[in-house]
Amino acid sequence: MASTGGAEVLVASNRGPVSYDLREDGSLHARRGGGGLVSGLSAIGPDANAVWVCAALGDGDREAVRRAEGGRLPTGDTGGQQVRMLDIDADVFADAYNGIANSVLWFVHHMLYQTPLEPVFDAEFRRQWGSYQAYNQAFAEALAQEAGQGAVVVIQDYHLALAPRMLRRLRPDLRIGHFSHTPWAPPDYFRLLPDDIAAELLSGILGADHAAFLTRRWADAFVDCCHTVLGPGIPAADPASGSGGTRIGVHGLGADADFLRKRSHEPDVDERMRALREEIGGEGRKTIVRVDRTELSKNIVRGLLAYRQLLDDHPEWRERVVHVAFAYPSRQDLSVYRDYTAEVQRVADEINAAYGTAGWTPVVLHVKDDFARSLAAYRLADVALVNPIRDGMNLVAKEIPVVSDEGCVLVLSREAGAYEELGEDAVVVNPYDIGGTAEALALALAMPAEERAERCKRLAEAATALPPARWFLEQLGALGG
Repeated sequence: MASTGGAEVLVASNRGPVSYDLREDGSLHARRGGGGLVSGLSAIGPDANAVWVCAALGDGDREAVRRAEGGRLPTGDTGGQQVRMLDIDADVFADAYNGIANSVLWFVHHMLYQTPLEPVFDAEFRRQWGSYQAYNQAFAEALAQEAGQGAVVVIQDYHLALAPRMLRRLRPDLRIGHFSHTPWAPPDYFRLLPDDIAAELLSGILGADHAAFLTRRWADAFVDCCHTVLGPGIPAADPASGSGGTRIGVHGLGADADFLRKRSHEPDVDERMRALREEIGGEGRKTIVRVDRTELSKNIVRGLLAYRQLLDDHPEWRERVVHVAFAYPSRQDLSVYRDYTAEVQRVADEINAAYGTAGWTPVVLHVKDDFARSLAAYRLADVALVNPIRDGMNLVAKEIPVVSDEGCVLVLSREAGAYEELGEDAVVVNPYDIGGTAEALALALAMPAEERAERCKRLAEAATALPPARWFLEQLGALGG
């Protein structure tokens, strides 16, 4: 496919840097997002001739694409970035995004299936897989059109696992990278997938010159899957990629310290801190803070159960500690996520009913997303609880030590990708062990202030070793960009 564009650097991801609301009067309201990719693209400067390719996620996005006549969005909406948003058929998008990416690939890589009953790879799955292929092909074709000769293309995450090989077939001149933001399943679990699908996913990523992961553990798991499914020697030498093989890289995305420290001291955060202190009540009360989306992998319910165990096993902490839990609803269009969010609320209510007193609410739970309030909780944290069942990285584990006012103790699951970098100075837990997590919380609450501050300082240094802009530039550097 010939190029009709001349972009030198391209990013592809399901979600782009802007989203649109369609208002009743027919006007469009653009909302810009943040994150590592936004920081990364800004780091290469406005003269780098970069284009971001993403999907339209809702009706407002689709209308914006129509008004742009399928081309690039107005730069006034995107913060100056060149963005091409794809209006993929709504049914195809729903199958690819919810049916395959979030209900199959996410569950495989996070090892979340209840295997006596699921997964079921039947005719409906095969139909949805066809949509996932079509979704990836739409991205590959758009990237091929937008890319200049020899351009660098960085494709993001499990939504677009097939796109690197599809793009390679269209444009063998391009330098292609793929980055996985999730864990990667070990071979025994990955092979729950039908054999042809497992091979297609691996071969899709091997269409890239450089396949990168957040930790060495996930990179090694990918290589093990390649050896098991595709054969020994792959990906060290993959002639089918047409690129002399696929190199494997590790880039551990870190926290953006400058942004977080500045943003966490703005007036709205101070206001939220005052409100939270009122909710916490009690002079000198300590806080155990968690901030998560209600994704099944985040293990919020077991965290609440461990807190209840703490109150049972260490009654001296009753009325002296509050669990500040922010559990922001995620993927509520999937019933299993709605059920999980309801269970978080039920367990929190149960703890408050059983242990609460007139002057003490044991669990302060908020479910409405509020970034300023999250930062306020970060600053107030004495203990940060990050106990996922499995997580590609977990940036909350990195952000809280950076923002904490007095220094906090990090109680961290050994199954979080962040464990690789932060485990030495965290209190490490098995995420399934309620009693062990309760004891870790007790240890963290009782830790002397000097030790807590020293650990927190080292955690913050490790957490910011590869901030978003440098993380993105490393990916380009690995491709010679």
